[in-house]
Amino acid sequence: MKLSKKFLGLSIAAVLAGCNSETKVESQQPVASEQASETIIPAQTGSFGDQGDGTYINPILNADYPDSDIEQVGDTYYMITSKQHMSPGMPILKSKDMVNWENVGHAFPKLSWAPEYDWDRMNGYSFGTWAGDLVYHEGKWYVYQIDYQNGLMVTMADNIEGPWSEPIMMLPHEEVLDDPGVYFDYDTKKAYVIINTGLKHKSPENKIEGNENYIYEMSWDGTKILDEGKLVYTGMGAEAAKIYKIDGTWYITMAQWTMGDYSTKPGVKNPKNDRKQLILRSKESIYGPYEVKTIMEKGKEFGHRSASQGGFMTAPDGSWWYMHQLIQNDDIPFQGRPQNLQPVTWVDGWPIIGFDEDGDGIGEPVKRHRKPIDGYPITAPSSDDDFSSDKLGAQWEWNHNPRDTHWSLTERPGWLRLKASKVLPNNNNHGPKINEWTNNDGSDSDFWRAPNTLSQRMMGITTGTAIAKFDISGMKPNQLAGFVRYGGVFNLLGVEMKEDGSKHLFYMDKMSNKTMGPELNGNDLYVRTSNARNKATYEYSFDGKNYYAFGPVFTIAFGKWTGDRLGFFSWNEKTDEDAGYIDVDWFTYDYDGPKAARVVKN
Repeated sequence: MKLSKKFLGLSIAAVLAGCNSETKVESQQPVASEQASETIIPAQTGSFGDQGDGTYINPILNADYPDSDIEQVGDTYYMITSKQHMSPGMPILKSKDMVNWENVGHAFPKLSWAPEYDWDRMNGYSFGTWAGDLVYHEGKWYVYQIDYQNGLMVTMADNIEGPWSEPIMMLPHEEVLDDPGVYFDYDTKKAYVIINTGLKHKSPENKIEGNENYIYEMSWDGTKILDEGKLVYTGMGAEAAKIYKIDGTWYITMAQWTMGDYSTKPGVKNPKNDRKQLILRSKESIYGPYEVKTIMEKGKEFGHRSASQGGFMTAPDGSWWYMHQLIQNDDIPFQGRPQNLQPVTWVDGWPIIGFDEDGDGIGEPVKRHRKPIDGYPITAPSSDDDFSSDKLGAQWEWNHNPRDTHWSLTERPGWLRLKASKVLPNNNNHGPKINEWTNNDGSDSDFWRAPNTLSQRMMGITTGTAIAKFDISGMKPNQLAGFVRYGGVFNLLGVEMKEDGSKHLFYMDKMSNKTMGPELNGNDLYVRTSNARNKATYEYSFDGKNYYAFGPVFTIAFGKWTGDRLGFFSWNEKTDEDAGYIDVDWFTYDYDGPKAARVVKN
């Protein structure tokens, strides 16, 4: 990543805004258009993000958008975030004011570099796309990332919206661990990447078993590694490095764990107790020697969740800002790892992120602050969908690469069709592996081995309600299909078609225990799910008006490096049968957070 100072001109988005940054919008009411065929729903505010009064509340993106990297080009800010085994991979978002973000697309249309991510394996849980680096270099976009199981790679595009190239492998996984940070030095025409190699090179001086971070020189086109790398920093869990050159001085930001006696878990000794944000500074060379300073620690605003790993941005007024994630720590976050925005002040050539509340020279993250830039409308990543497009919205991602012959937006225009596939075998080559990376819930359910589960992130942690309308007329015997909430665990509400052709409502818990409900005689089914923090419920309806609770109150949870998600499933329990489909008419999602103004058909 680098800070680009080119300016592209003012977006017309401000002209189309339904409100300005000084106006509270939550009290605005829906307005019917002149034709009364549609209703304009004004932008909304909530418990996080843009507050409509010139301030914002962290996390500004209170959803599973982890491992961010920011590239600033002119007056637009672009962000990538990791998404492990989800496909397409590496979401891309954009913003005009650092607070309001919207979907752009994904850097990896498919996780195409290894067979474990394909629909007929589904063996890549927790791997896939990890923390990456987004770069705009000589008119071309680059995304670098390290798949722990496969190595360092780069994909390129002329346009941020794609198409993106097939990834080029640059270093094998035997030499690297994670988190590349790239810098193109236009003063010297040299390019570099810093990488956490873990202990894969293990210098004799490394007595603490800390992560070793190496800087490699790259070709100027950003696709080749030119040397064996030089070790610049070793630290406990030190990773997520980003390189900056500011007024001739080299800076490297780094996230690093500290160890101690404190833990919120009884009986745990010498745990990781904070993942602090460090910065390295050298006035001599990119290779050092470096001074090291801690510039942000977790503070008190976000409980036990550490604050680190992100990137710097600048505003038109010259102010500096830092985007970072909240780490999981002992408090497992059911919504995933969200993004915070912090002000930055410079003191004696060192940045302080957030506010230094206790006067020790180290910043702590702030909860609420003025926005960096005024005048842009409230917006948010997409959620609602009526499936009227022939392309799937960027909010949706598949559990592993989809089986493309088994879903469609064109076979029945205006509907999403999900065809059932048979469940993959339950063995070591299919489904989640049980190891330190997968956070497995102990379940070997068919759900984890059923292709073409489609979902999007939950938003916020207070309350939310999602509704979907299904047509179940295309189901076949032994098919199960319907609505799912899942992250570390899953809970389903759907329809099962029996051998005799009868259809029955069912609820399934995380251990595959099934509760059967009433027989369904019609074709329309509405499913509604609501949550209050990490407790959720399901309801069903036949007319979209009268809803009936079904199943218990269940707990949603983080796992497989994924927060809770909302979506649809369809599989066939018969081992030699792919028969049946379910159609989804629309999906709506209301939550306690920002949402852009929108038009709803009456």
